[in-house]
Amino acid sequence: MAVTKTLTKAVPYEKDGKVIRWDLEMKYEDGDASADPSTYYSSDFDVTLDSTEGDTTNFTPKAKGEWSKSDLEALCPISLWDRIFASQYDSIITNPPSKPVPDNEFTIPS
Repeated sequence: MAVTKTLTKAVPYEKDGKVIRWDLEMKYEDGDASADPSTYYSSDFDVTLDSTEGDTTNFTPKAKGEWSKSDLEALCPISLWDRIFASQYDSIITNPPSKPVPDNEFTIPS
């Protein structure tokens, strides 16, 4: 299956009628919950981004109604989140740590 990414939260902070900060959250999902064993995994990522940070301009402030979904998604550090999610999926679903197996028949040496 392909990874599904869904923008689940977008909270604008306004000053003088323009957005100067965004709180954004994106849900990543992959796999199949009905598979045996399940291959489904999800993770939520979030970022708070100011229009400017020091000498860096992250985005140009504009009215909240002028923002599109793709504008908001473009503010997210997708490549970083992609790498993190891939690593999480690999370590939890693809290559999970082996679980110890108890030996209930073990005899204590004399």
